[in-house]
Amino acid sequence: MTRTPPPLSREELRRVSRPLLVPEWAEAGAQEKLRAARVLVVGAGGLGGPVIRQLAGAGVGALTVADGDTVSVSNLHRQQLYRTADVGRSKAETACAVAQAVNSFVQVQVAPALTPDTAPALIAAHDLTVDATDNFETRYLIADTCRTLSREWVWGAASGVSGLCSVFGPHLGLRDVFPTPEDDSSCDELGVLGPVPNLVGDLMALQALLVLGGVGEPLRGRLWTFDALTGRVRVLKMGG
Repeated sequence: MTRTPPPLSREELRRVSRPLLVPEWAEAGAQEKLRAARVLVVGAGGLGGPVIRQLAGAGVGALTVADGDTVSVSNLHRQQLYRTADVGRSKAETACAVAQAVNSFVQVQVAPALTPDTAPALIAAHDLTVDATDNFETRYLIADTCRTLSREWVWGAASGVSGLCSVFGPHLGLRDVFPTPEDDSSCDELGVLGPVPNLVGDLMALQALLVLGGVGEPLRGRLWTFDALTGRVRVLKMGG
């Protein structure tokens, strides 16, 4: 999707003045590309929260959030978009309100929870999808839909003390690495230390910026893994 956004206003330039000092970012015209981009974030919890806030702050043009869940007290230790007063509210609506408060220039939109009926049109309408979900049914729905549409997507997972992140595409997707779900347990069953999903979510946001800006070497064909107890990070090559 190629779109030419209006020139950045003086206020927008002030907001992104620090990224524009990064030579690789500025020389690639990455800010303008980001300004023209439409991103779908599926999941507004521990992973999606950092993604939503970072992309809004970075100046993505349009941000759509899909999550059918509501905020619960047990979310608050790791889902930093939310406060106690938000308990019971829609995650997607609350996340969009936070994104708009962070950067009023970003177009935000709440989407219905992804289903086999809604996924193709939603994903097709965006330049990049970020899978920040916590259940395998939705993860594989995103994977299969993106592959059918020949789209890239950023993927991450976190539970307990472990985190994973990658950038998948039509030639190497989730099913190529994890053909079938081995365990559909979420943080509700396995537990999670709060900083772990936030760390992974920040990395997912960074990967989205690299993909959209055409900068650096996103984790295409590579799997980033993290162990919080040891601080060990590994990047594994996938796909032979």
